[in-house]
Amino acid sequence: QVQLVESGGGLVQPGGSLRLSCAASGRIFSINVMAWYRQAPGKQRELVAAITSGGSTNYADSVKGRFTISRDNAKNTVYLQMNSLKPEDTAVYYCNADIKPDLSLRYLEVWGQGTLVTVSS
Repeated sequence: QVQLVESGGGLVQPGGSLRLSCAASGRIFSINVMAWYRQAPGKQRELVAAITSGGSTNYADSVKGRFTISRDNAKNTVYLQMNSLKPEDTAVYYCNADIKPDLSLRYLEVWGQGTLVTVSS
């Protein structure tokens, strides 16, 4: 069984910063892409940022220059550093990863349970 556990959400004032973490645990042979998605009330889930095992990244236009995604392959962990937060960044943030549990198995798409980020004064 493979799972992703997020941490680091909370309430922050506009202009503030938060750092989200997501650790993968369980039976893991390799992890391909790791990503952060978010879903605001009444809106569809959207990709925020993604990072490959080699470190290539891509970001949603709305967060470019403010958010930074990184990963520690040795710890099977992905991070999202969020700076200059805006009220419109308020959402539940979900970790996502493509994980191969065993050499002989295919990659599985795994989701975390989500962590709430609220940007408000």
